[in-house]
Amino acid sequence: MIIKNGLVWEESGSFRKKELVVDTTTHRIAETAEDDTVFDAEGLYVIPGLVDVHIHGARGHDFSDGNSKGLAEIAQYLHSCGVTSFCPTSMTLPEEQLTAAFATINDVPDAAGYAHIAGIHMEGPYLSPEKKGAQKASYLHAPDAAMFRRLSAASGNKIRIITIAPELPGSDAFIREFKDTVAISLGHSTASYEIAENAFAAGANHVTHLFNAMTDALEALAAHNYGQAETLLRQAQLWAEERYLEEIICDAIHIHPSVIRNAFRMFGNDRMILISDAMRATGMEDGEYELGGQPVIKKGRLATLKDGTIAGSATNLFDCMKNAVQFGIPLGVAVKAATCNPAKSIECSQEIGTLAVGARADILLLDQDLNIVKIL
Repeated sequence: MIIKNGLVWEESGSFRKKELVVDTTTHRIAETAEDDTVFDAEGLYVIPGLVDVHIHGARGHDFSDGNSKGLAEIAQYLHSCGVTSFCPTSMTLPEEQLTAAFATINDVPDAAGYAHIAGIHMEGPYLSPEKKGAQKASYLHAPDAAMFRRLSAASGNKIRIITIAPELPGSDAFIREFKDTVAISLGHSTASYEIAENAFAAGANHVTHLFNAMTDALEALAAHNYGQAETLLRQAQLWAEERYLEEIICDAIHIHPSVIRNAFRMFGNDRMILISDAMRATGMEDGEYELGGQPVIKKGRLATLKDGTIAGSATNLFDCMKNAVQFGIPLGVAVKAATCNPAKSIECSQEIGTLAVGARADILLLDQDLNIVKIL
């Protein structure tokens, strides 16, 4: 197949009118066409399928349920929304439940109509009780290397990201041991500048949902805790100056649009990652659902625990990308943050999140209003 006349996204963030060749037999982007089928994409944007590296569930299902059929339905829903690759993300739960959930990723078809499972994001249980968010406190504990190895084996060694709070005992040793195996992400944390700096020096390279489930410098200032506020601002400066990749939830609830814009300015277009952090209520009607063993109320796009704590999002990544554009992020930059950058964070950038020759032909065609016209 030859896609002609489309405005094809390039990793520089620009669009160029050119042809794109797809080998429909192998579902790969090719240099030359094996057949003469032509799709006229005049007036359409041609972008890679989106890559969500932080998503718990959708359509009434959660990865942590340990249900292969439910995970397959999540994959089908995501594909229908233009999210063609994802990392199902676990919650803080007992090891036996995580083991069962991690084994299910091998049961989902890697086939047309399903989002490709690129690996697992293990969020917890190595998180701070003070910044647990919607994670269940009774299941939290310090990093456990033996447990991690068992869970990795259960997944077929497909854990791509693990979120940890670096202030917990044993975190630095854990980071040093596994930094070459998995992306180490800092999150759900009260870490000081010095602790975060040490964690990055040990090998951490990622930040989980920036500005959420971490200590707020403005809160510290309001409490007249000026020393802590200075520490937090220095921490932000550290992250801005280094090479680490930062996730951010762009659902118009977790983060104010002005913060989204400033995060892109501070960290740069090559380091920002849009995520959904979606939970099982995504794509569903308002009502009561569950996340990590706790009841969640969904009203519109807002999902909260009964005490009002935000509990993930109820928005898919494609809508998050459109939100980013509405907030003032250039389209080409928003596409990069939802495709190339997340793929890079899990070392899959030659395979997904790109339109390079040899990559999976996961392609979206969008009209000028960013509505999906076709998904390949």
